Amino acid sequence: MKPMPENLKYAVSHEWSKLEENNRVRIGITDFAQSELGDIVFIDLPEVGRKVELGEQIAVVESVKTASDLYSPVNGEIVAVNEALEDEPERVNDDAFNTWLFVIEAKDPAELDALMDADAYLNMIDA
Repeated sequence: MKPMPENLKYAVSHEWSKLEENNRVRIGITDFAQSELGDIVFIDLPEVGRKVELGEQIAVVESVKTASDLYSPVNGEIVAVNEALEDEPERVNDDAFNTWLFVIEAKDPAELDALMDADAYLNMIDA
């Protein structure tokens, strides 16, 4: 498994979140998640402009083995999706921590404080 970036926050459901300027949160899935899923063949991304709530199921990653739901780490609005993944979803397998899926403009970025840091996430997946 690749090293865990320290600048990200991690969800129990294996998404990573990165707080950026203007309360924007860039979201992807962890390297552990992509390795467990296997070869990713499709990603059902949310629509730009969609209002989302903390904990709401907002996307699906499909692999040759299974499908996995992705959840919003914050309340807010989808402001961008990684359209390159429509034709090349395998980019997530190639580099999960540098392949974002979507961006949410958070109403309250402090909601990210409820997520795990890299050490806590590693402890969870090693348990």
